[in-house]
Amino acid sequence: MQCSGGHNCAQILEMSDHDFAVAGQNITDEAVAMLPPGPGIGPDERIVKVPREVMLSAMADFLVTV
Repeated sequence: MQCSGGHNCAQILEMSDHDFAVAGQNITDEAVAMLPPGPGIGPDERIVKVPREVMLSAMADFLVTV
């Protein structure tokens, strides 16, 4: 998925160790107060926003290749 100017380009990437990296808008400050009971955010973690179409497209790709 291309985006204009290379900015705000949410992406889900499979890394060489088969883990995943997600690039998205950092919404940690706003989102941490809205988390349901249970999930937590470690000091080296951030919550990122990924557009629905990016997530659905990535899920379809992962389901085919996994």
